[in-house]
Amino acid sequence: MELIEGVGESSTPLRSCFGGFGGYDIRIDVYNRLVESGNEEAVCNPEFRDQLDAHFNRLPARYGLDINMDRVEDVLLHQKLLALAKDPGRCPVFNVRFLENILTKADGNGDIHHPTRVPSTSSASLNAEPEGTLPSINSTSVSRNRDSGIDFEPCSKLEDLNLDIRKNAEDTEKRYVMENFSLRQEVSYAPVHEIIFSTLDKPKLLSQLSALLSDIGLNIREAHVFSTTDGYSLDVFVVDGWHVEDTDGLHEAVEKAVARSEGSWSGSSPSHSAIEKALAIEPKCGDWEIDKRLLKIGEKIASGSCGDLCRGVYLGQDVAVKVLRAEHLNEALEVEFAQEVTILREVQHKNVVRFIGACTKLPNLCIVTEYMPGGSLYDFLHKHHNVLGLSLLLKFAIDVCKGMEYLHQKNIIHRDLKTANLLMDIDNVVKVADFGVARFLNQGGVMTAETGTYRWMAPEVINHQTYDQKADVFSFAIVLWELTTAKVPYDTMTPLQAALGVRQGLRPSLPENAHPRLLDLMQRCWEAVPTNRPSFSEITAELEELLQDVQAASEVSDHTNNNIDS
Repeated sequence: MELIEGVGESSTPLRSCFGGFGGYDIRIDVYNRLVESGNEEAVCNPEFRDQLDAHFNRLPARYGLDINMDRVEDVLLHQKLLALAKDPGRCPVFNVRFLENILTKADGNGDIHHPTRVPSTSSASLNAEPEGTLPSINSTSVSRNRDSGIDFEPCSKLEDLNLDIRKNAEDTEKRYVMENFSLRQEVSYAPVHEIIFSTLDKPKLLSQLSALLSDIGLNIREAHVFSTTDGYSLDVFVVDGWHVEDTDGLHEAVEKAVARSEGSWSGSSPSHSAIEKALAIEPKCGDWEIDKRLLKIGEKIASGSCGDLCRGVYLGQDVAVKVLRAEHLNEALEVEFAQEVTILREVQHKNVVRFIGACTKLPNLCIVTEYMPGGSLYDFLHKHHNVLGLSLLLKFAIDVCKGMEYLHQKNIIHRDLKTANLLMDIDNVVKVADFGVARFLNQGGVMTAETGTYRWMAPEVINHQTYDQKADVFSFAIVLWELTTAKVPYDTMTPLQAALGVRQGLRPSLPENAHPRLLDLMQRCWEAVPTNRPSFSEITAELEELLQDVQAASEVSDHTNNNIDS
């Protein structure tokens, strides 16, 4: 942890410019302005220009678009933070500074209303929604779902999150006061601060930082998130909720929050010897190591940033092939690949996708499983718009439960149970698939937080708490809700906003006209306290009993109708 002082102390948030258009090079403009301002480093360091170019080359092109050209010294602050982040003993490094005051109001009863920022020029990211003000991260009125139903989780890459886009109008403050404040209302101001983090890039880092700021009581107004080409992150948050301009107390609060989550910041990969050990899997009589020359890879079924899922043919049978792209391979991904192979070799059940083999010779890593012609339940529900009758719904749910019950008996926790990872064969038998983040419970070590997919993730996983197989039961509750409603969970929220809601007690709205026993089971499975959730063996028994009752009632109804017709 490190506080950087004295660089751009009074600057405003990152702001948009027109860098990158018409041959304009933002780096030249930044360099010239630093020299013109007499910046000592720019003037005296002969290698400064090359260092500046290297800084920009590490970051995505949109970083240049977000620079406030009136405060180009911000670039030096970002550069120093990224440099300090290379010291693993200091991660994460961060900087806190006061930016400006925002307008607040109190009504005649003295109640303070949520602060409203006096608008000024501010940045809009490349992924921003159309111009207008978006709600904060804690809001329940948010942008639409953008999830894709791919069959395996892509590499985790931090994505830009722009939570607030504002217009620049010099007279807005006066007009706002004149039009919206009565004589009984007092006008006051609340401070806005900027907090910049830099650390090793890793899965779910944006959510971890957002939760950290939320725990301090801060409201995120803007977030600008950048990943470097060499595996680091630069995360700029504009926040309100700290009631004094002075930054000493806020810095101390952030430092304490970071310390509370100490041990969860490491993004380093295992040693090379660990990789070799993980991949040195001796085939049992050569029955699963695949000769790549005998494998024909065909059309792409799904794609992620780390690899592709393709249809293929191996020894005359249709197969699915999960191919890791060579250019994205790193030690952590190789270990994850080896762990998935290790788990798949140990499982064989009618409701778990069948493992055929794998290529473990670098750099041609791939996993081959049976091809599931029915596709995923996610596509069946949301792309093909199927609404399930109760009997079929229960059949699907029982298939899932039997597969998960088997995995739990083998001490395996799936950690990413969702409809996109539930596949159907030609007879509509549902099988649990994608063991990319699955783990043996007794393998030792601490289970990684925020593993899986936010919309289906258990609160204890989101909250970085100790968790076990009951996290899979929570995910099943969301799957059961999805089967019942044929809707995407929290479809009016972004995944991150859904996760923050779940950690505060949010659950999907109970569907109307659903079977009461299903609703009761659903609620018990998504209990906040994991020990209160039933096991999959208990869930299977309940669902099978319900299916028998439904089928018996249907037979009675059919028999009655036949008698009436006759």
